[in-house]
Amino acid sequence: MTRNMKRKRFIASKTSVLVLMAVCSLLFSACSSKSAPNAAEGTNGGGASAKPVTLKVEVFDRGNSPAGYTITDNYWSKWIQENFGAPNNVNVEYVPVPRSEEVEKLNVLMASGSSVPDIVFTYDPNTFNRYAKQGGLTDLGPLLDQYGPNLKAFLGEDVLSYGKFEGTQFAIPAKRSNIGKYASFIRQDWLNKLNMPVPQTTSELYETLKAFKEKDPGATGGQVIPLGMTIASAQYEPLLWSFIKPMSEEEQYTLTQQLGSNDYPVLLPGFKDALQFMNKLYNEGLINKDFGLDKDKKKFGEDISTGKVGFFSEDDINIYYENGTYNLLQKNVQGAEIAAVDVYTNEEGKHAKPKYAPNGLYIMIPKSSQRAVEAVKYLDWMTSGDNLFRIQNGIENENYTLVDGIPVTVENQSEEALNRMYNVGDMAIISNGKQLESMEKNLKARALQMPKKFQEQVAVAQEIANADTIPLVLMDKPIEAQTKYGTTLLDKFNEIIVKTTMAKPDQFESVYESMLKDYMASGGQAILDERTAVYKEMQSK
Repeated sequence: MTRNMKRKRFIASKTSVLVLMAVCSLLFSACSSKSAPNAAEGTNGGGASAKPVTLKVEVFDRGNSPAGYTITDNYWSKWIQENFGAPNNVNVEYVPVPRSEEVEKLNVLMASGSSVPDIVFTYDPNTFNRYAKQGGLTDLGPLLDQYGPNLKAFLGEDVLSYGKFEGTQFAIPAKRSNIGKYASFIRQDWLNKLNMPVPQTTSELYETLKAFKEKDPGATGGQVIPLGMTIASAQYEPLLWSFIKPMSEEEQYTLTQQLGSNDYPVLLPGFKDALQFMNKLYNEGLINKDFGLDKDKKKFGEDISTGKVGFFSEDDINIYYENGTYNLLQKNVQGAEIAAVDVYTNEEGKHAKPKYAPNGLYIMIPKSSQRAVEAVKYLDWMTSGDNLFRIQNGIENENYTLVDGIPVTVENQSEEALNRMYNVGDMAIISNGKQLESMEKNLKARALQMPKKFQEQVAVAQEIANADTIPLVLMDKPIEAQTKYGTTLLDKFNEIIVKTTMAKPDQFESVYESMLKDYMASGGQAILDERTAVYKEMQSK
């Protein structure tokens, strides 16, 4: 993959037509009326202004504030005001946005013009692309050069590049502390009971799954689920991508379909083979029958925690949380033991699986903002000194202790200490996950936040998640067909998985061809054509 091709990734989202019309109108008017950011009276260049200015910052509202706190008035909002706001003659005001409605609410705020916060953000790259294309965002390049030296050093050029739209820095991407996604897990106690080794390849896994079904080592009374599956990406992606065959650069760029926040292999060589393998597993009773209905993974979690599932894939550390799936399993089934494994193997002998992009949130400053300078200063302050560390970890000996330079969460914290930390992830917007000095330390710190009895296993799961990862395919410019058709096609993609998996073996071919034809007619062909054209442009540069 050539370096000059590693650019921003552009993917799809769905928005209201009426809201978009309003957004477009106001964003364009903002462009014409606000041609440059305004430092105004609040910034103390040579001396502080007599009148503080207000910096409005979006904050996710998850409805989880403890008694005595609100999402806009809490320990960290006060600490930030004291340590950033007061010294800079700025009143920091937080504007709550429901996490479950972030894109819809952001569209409304952007359309309102005057009430939009000075700092807004989204996880949805396509929402960022749309605002940038419509001219509604501040060019942050000059501001970063002048007011963001710590911020630039913290993020680095690779992460910053994800905030560029056609060469202009319209967003400040948050930095991920971990880019690994998935691991797989197996009931080690079942293997022990059957005197079987941990499977090392896909074919060995198949034999293990058959043994789980035939011998029911968990004594489930016929309810055994050898392979736990849902229609969520963490369950099916490790399997699907392990079947994808080696490709040329041109095939990678043109045949990949970016829907939502992931690359999808629907047109890649080997995808059909993956579906055929799932069909085989399903028809042999090795996959749970109603997996296509389990979109929220609730049944999936219940089946694991009650001891019915022998093998599954999941986000690397999800099962290890306090009172999480593994903890519940141990309470429900005496002697139950899960091991993290890397089993699915491609034809090159690798355990191929996707990884995250190095960026998280897209942090933006609307063109209409009068506080662009203060906004950049705020983010720069967050990455300077020990400010980010303080926000993410709290108070030493109350929230954490240091072990070899790694902050370790204090067990049995006081209610006051626990309540202090409930929203730190939403206040430290410049980082997705705890940031230390290196990826190695980040992963170690992540493991040490988990229950002590699981920490060694978490370390193994994280190592698996970061092994043989597949990078995202990044285009030089937005693929508009992905914006237009992405949401519809993601539903179609899931439908392909469910219907081809559940088809009778002699009907697989006809179901696959019919579903693929429908997918291509619903926008897949348009994406393929546009990506092919953009790739040719990239080659001509």
